[in-house]
Amino acid sequence: MADNRPNATAPAVSSNGSNHNNIDLAVAAQTQSRKADHIRICLDDRSQCKTATTGLERYRFTHSALPNLNYSDLDLTTTFLGKSLGSPILISSMTGGTEQAQQINHNLAAIAQEYKLAMGVGSQRVAVENPELMGTFDVRAIAPDILLLANLGAVQLNYRYGVDECRRLIDGLQADALILHLNPLQECIQPGGDTDFRGLMDKVATLCAQLEVPVIAKEVGNGISGQMAQQLIKAGVSAIDVAGAGGTSWSMVEAERADNNLQRQLGLTFAEWGIPTADCLVQVREVDAKIPLIASGGIRNGVDVAKAIALGADLVGLARPFLQAACESEAALQEQTELLLAELKTVMFCTDSAQPIDLRRSGLLAG
Repeated sequence: MADNRPNATAPAVSSNGSNHNNIDLAVAAQTQSRKADHIRICLDDRSQCKTATTGLERYRFTHSALPNLNYSDLDLTTTFLGKSLGSPILISSMTGGTEQAQQINHNLAAIAQEYKLAMGVGSQRVAVENPELMGTFDVRAIAPDILLLANLGAVQLNYRYGVDECRRLIDGLQADALILHLNPLQECIQPGGDTDFRGLMDKVATLCAQLEVPVIAKEVGNGISGQMAQQLIKAGVSAIDVAGAGGTSWSMVEAERADNNLQRQLGLTFAEWGIPTADCLVQVREVDAKIPLIASGGIRNGVDVAKAIALGADLVGLARPFLQAACESEAALQEQTELLLAELKTVMFCTDSAQPIDLRRSGLLAG
């Protein structure tokens, strides 16, 4: 999940003599409260787009009535950023920083390890503000073999964060890559959001050049266009997660937790804003055929996963379905995962596709 804080332009030492660490701890406490709100609101149907869609519903596969396959031989394995995966599924970035978030992350990591899925954690800024909270994100002991993604808001590079802070987050998680999430709309909606985005592309480029792990640029539900993808690729990002519109609306989430009518109405106005996930995939693939590409944003089942792969995604991320199941029980989480994989395999079987990459065959997906 993306998260935000009041504008971090305060000096390291306040006028009453309190030190920088005290400021960070106070901000961390506010961030923890927001993270708890985010979990609660994201589980509510009111957080979902009502009219905006992923665009995936516009596409249909051509059914194969006589596939030349044995279902049991279908192979879901893939690689992403050099890491072997059991399937092209990413448990998308969600949470951390609270006791409830820690348990959710532990449950998700156990499933990721069992099924060899990739996993991202929620924004770790709170762990920089209060290092004691790093443990709510740390899942390496539970999932030693998975592709694990650290996470920080790109705008924080304009608010006292740099290469050293990013390295601390990566090292604290033993992460394989760093997600930089891009959330300008959410920052506009949230009271006191961090809205100084000036010069960030250059700072992203510097970060990409200096970090020892790949950097993934990710939106939070409003999409990355082909033109923006070109700029990010030129800046040196190793992968892109389009995170398009059609699923959870962070504008709506912030409207639900707004503390004044102006912010609430602003959130409602922009609740359906963004580029549909399917359109993002098409645009990015038109400008770059090779960049490792993640599809997320409103992906709800294995058919959506298959369509996203057919449109050019190498990895497909889901957040809300996993969050709902993880909050229910470990059994529910395992059942959700089994269903998701069965749905994907059924699409593959009924399109005569032995591997996920075969879903990209010309003419197989019509829109």
